Amino acid sequence: MTTTMKYILVTGGVISGIGKGIIASSVGTILKSCGLHVTAIKIDPYINIDAGTFSPYEHGEVFVLDDGGEVDLDLGNYERFLDIRLTRDNNLTTGKIYQSVINKERRGDYLGKTVQVVPHITDAIQEWVVNQARVPVDDVEPQICVIELGGTVGDIESMPFIEAFRQFQFKVKRENFCNIHVSLIPQPSATGEQKTKPTQNSVRELRGLGLSPDLIMCRCSAPLENSVKEKISMFCHVEPEQVICVHDVACIYRVPLLLEDQGVVGYLSRRLKMPIEAQPRKLLTKWKEMSDRSDRLLEHCSIALVGKYTKFSDSYASVIKALEHSALAISHKLEVKFIDCAGLEPATLQEEPVKYHQAWQKLCSADGILVPGGFGVRGTEGKIHAINWARIQKKPFLGVCLGMQLAVCEFARNVLGWKDANSTEFDPESKHPVVIDMPEHNPGQMGGTMRLGRRRTIFKSNTSVLRQLYGNVEYVDERHRHRFEVNPELKSHFEEKGFHFVGEDVEGERMEVIELDDHPYFVGVQYHPEFTSRPIKPSPPYLGLLLAASGKLQGYLHKGCRLSPR
Repeated sequence: MTTTMKYILVTGGVISGIGKGIIASSVGTILKSCGLHVTAIKIDPYINIDAGTFSPYEHGEVFVLDDGGEVDLDLGNYERFLDIRLTRDNNLTTGKIYQSVINKERRGDYLGKTVQVVPHITDAIQEWVVNQARVPVDDVEPQICVIELGGTVGDIESMPFIEAFRQFQFKVKRENFCNIHVSLIPQPSATGEQKTKPTQNSVRELRGLGLSPDLIMCRCSAPLENSVKEKISMFCHVEPEQVICVHDVACIYRVPLLLEDQGVVGYLSRRLKMPIEAQPRKLLTKWKEMSDRSDRLLEHCSIALVGKYTKFSDSYASVIKALEHSALAISHKLEVKFIDCAGLEPATLQEEPVKYHQAWQKLCSADGILVPGGFGVRGTEGKIHAINWARIQKKPFLGVCLGMQLAVCEFARNVLGWKDANSTEFDPESKHPVVIDMPEHNPGQMGGTMRLGRRRTIFKSNTSVLRQLYGNVEYVDERHRHRFEVNPELKSHFEEKGFHFVGEDVEGERMEVIELDDHPYFVGVQYHPEFTSRPIKPSPPYLGLLLAASGKLQGYLHKGCRLSPR
């Protein structure tokens, strides 16, 4: 029998980037811990069809799903917190909605009517949400759909979505829909007083647009004072129990516990008429253990992240999360040293010597080196210098996507003696094109022309370190996002010198994993393992990097890939 779907809409006020994604994920997590099946939808009001063509400085990293969907990084939060796998249609944009409505209009589906924002766009939004909420997640039909509306209430681009949900709340009935509004409580340093006026204005604006918040989640730097809570309750027309404090915490895995402690599950159970088990919840117990362990870590491990977009940490959100998951698994406190790859290049020594020496000092003092994915020629020579240093100094190294391709270039130049070895992406005229265009790549169009999504990698070596880290499996399924690949015709030249391609695609035509002989940990992967890393199940390539950087890799492998009891 089909159960009635429950919808929880998460909106934001005062400022964007307030933490709606973490709060939406945390609400889903505490409901999942009660035995309910949860799915999530992220709505982005921008006109782009998807996030695939964004610079990482716009909205942070582009997160890739199993089906090849290039989506907002908040879907990464949903997948990590809820330990589920979503699809491209779980990310809804203005561009997708308008595209679907315009396609219908061109086909004549509207029978000559004037196509308008209301009702056609708003109906299309509601239809999309209803259909997507029912899509099985990990082969189970969801009972609850958490919907995060990006941006800030009052933004002109999000108005059609607000109007759609104003209508939607009546269509699905009050007991099946509730609204959580996330707002900021600033605390100016001059007075130290928590200010409620921005939240009052934000809630008033939301009400004026036809939505009344059921829970007001207050983002603040310190716990909310009782008097402030009562003031918000009085001026925002809600009970005090409906005002939830979400203050800054040392570890984001504490947020679900914070919501649980304030009775959010009980409130949602009553408000949405959901029978919820009252017994202790195993999943939240794991989260509590993880958060407590995170607070108690004493040993340190530092990783140099050598990239192009280091000024904005969200550009590498999943990479940083994968490092954190691995550090927590081996009970080490992680320090990520962000290094702008251009700072490692000899040209910087002439132009900005201080920047050059600082970059090299960071690199040399790190316990391990990570070169993540990226596009474009800027900074590639700096990354190659970092890889060269890791190889010669026997520093643990992990190269992801472009990082792996540049490791191939570095080895070709400095060991094989091919001084002009390069990727055709950066030097189309190279006599030694060790990295080449893939046949699928369409140079005329940027969006959706890459090798995207979940693909299988077959291990070709029984002694591969990475294969052991994965549990001695024959193959792995990981997510890809690339336009270029290692030139398979040159494979034998590398292998003769101890640079092995230990993983290939199913056809044996694409090089997927590299490993170097006589090195503590020198691994490159063409795929992006960070996208499937989970707090309780860290990604094996990243775990290997952290183990090697902390000097524990060999012991871990000798124990059959089991961590010592904590």
